[in-house]
Amino acid sequence: MKHINKATAFIAGCSIIMGIASCTNPQSTNQTATHNSAEDSLQNYVNERLGIYEKVKLTTNINDLTANERKILPLLIQAAQIMDDLFWKQAYPQRDSLLSTIKDEKTKAFLMINYGPWDRLNGDKPFVQGIGPKPDAATFYPANMTKEELKKSDVKDKYGLYSVIKKDSTGKLSSVPYHILYATELQQASSLLKQAALLAEDAGLKKYLNLRADALVTDNYTASDYAWLDMKTNNLDIIIGPIENYEDKLFNARASFEAYVLVKDKVWSKKLTKYVSMLPQLQQGLPVEAKYKTEKPGTDSELNAYDVVYYAGDCNAGSKTIAVNLPNDEVIQQKKGTRRSQLKNAMKAKFDKILVPIAKELIDKDQLQYINFDAFFANVMFHEVAHGLGIKNTITGKGFVKEALQEQYSWLEEGKADVLGLYMVTDLLKKGELEGDIKQFYTTYMAGILRSVRFGAASAHGKANMQCFNFFKENGAFIRNENGTYQVDFAKFENAMNKLSGLIITLQGNGDKAAVEKVLREKAIITTELQADLDKLTKKGIPVDIVFEQGVDVLGVK
Repeated sequence: MKHINKATAFIAGCSIIMGIASCTNPQSTNQTATHNSAEDSLQNYVNERLGIYEKVKLTTNINDLTANERKILPLLIQAAQIMDDLFWKQAYPQRDSLLSTIKDEKTKAFLMINYGPWDRLNGDKPFVQGIGPKPDAATFYPANMTKEELKKSDVKDKYGLYSVIKKDSTGKLSSVPYHILYATELQQASSLLKQAALLAEDAGLKKYLNLRADALVTDNYTASDYAWLDMKTNNLDIIIGPIENYEDKLFNARASFEAYVLVKDKVWSKKLTKYVSMLPQLQQGLPVEAKYKTEKPGTDSELNAYDVVYYAGDCNAGSKTIAVNLPNDEVIQQKKGTRRSQLKNAMKAKFDKILVPIAKELIDKDQLQYINFDAFFANVMFHEVAHGLGIKNTITGKGFVKEALQEQYSWLEEGKADVLGLYMVTDLLKKGELEGDIKQFYTTYMAGILRSVRFGAASAHGKANMQCFNFFKENGAFIRNENGTYQVDFAKFENAMNKLSGLIITLQGNGDKAAVEKVLREKAIITTELQADLDKLTKKGIPVDIVFEQGVDVLGVK
């Protein structure tokens, strides 16, 4: 039996009562009119917002795969679909009951894109009648629990990655591990990965799939993370499990389920291999005081390019990820490094369908010649590499930066990766290790900021780009022409980049959460002028993001 959303049921009941009362009570007619007006307003909102997404088919050349690899792909996609269902349970478990009350197909489609009734690319604005603000706790914590309540409790796993906090009838808090709470689904996904492992011809992939299958049913992901980093010769890959913390807006502690199914682009991957070995040297050159750059980044990392053929769960909600830097475990990062996965087909779709049209509207016409896909690819790639630079432990004895900054960590870390990625590009160009013109990288980066600020204040990436935009503006890195286009000042762009790099690494190293919150309030905002420019893009019908047609039918595998 499906559980009914109480809020929705209440609203539906009120509608019936109001409808009956209107026969005898004139006041209720006004109430009904107001109710209908609100519904019409939300309907208009949905109609407009649904148009911000451009459909893209996720495909790859399956003829490059072996017969066994073509058999493995459907198994990986099935496992990914389970992660999708689990993310729904975390983000909005009342999906089915809410969908059953909605008659309009566009609203249903928009709800599915957003994994709930809140617009993820517009500050989590509710778009279904009777739905209130999105709770910061999601389903990771009891709805009526305060932050202080958990802090003062004796729960051992207060801020655990892989558990949910529950409250019993006496008010006592406890934690329930994911592998127990979602035992049935995780066992099914584990079984699918085991089946895929039996077919795997690559030894590294076989080992990883088996270990990841075990991890899903134990919540112990360390061994599978190391095995994933050890894979070198695989053609297929799957990133799967509870991974990112964005959905937990209360503590930024608990992980959400997601999956990417990937096919390696060997030609592009080969081009990227040389950069990871340069990380220690780049670390030493960071524009910040020496005490903030004493850590040595791992160099056993890999840079790979992939065609992504399936997104599921957290990574498919709201703005779509086009590059991934994992694992997130700081200990593994320092001991072993990370893998930076560039999702080339999704990246190209965003460049062609979003970034180029934005540039034509908002970048100075004399600088349009510098908008370039290779520069976009490199900026995104080095963003992911830059997650490995900087500082992981505070210098003030507050532990890991992530623990010290809690819910303020993600957006600042994304901002760090943005600006340090640009620092890396600049440094490598000067050393002759990267080809291209700095004007291409800076101008394309500027267009990229204008693309990403449209993700809004609810997104870590949106906040990061708003901070960058405002900081660069204050430091003269660009000017806004009278015709509303933006023109990069290339010399000042580099200076602003170095200043912002130093500021962010210092904030992280100090672990001063209050200082980060102050920067968020002052810098991570969209000004009236910028919003007006962004509104032009919407009026021109330029999409904000992409949604996917994906799966075995699109790929042509069974």
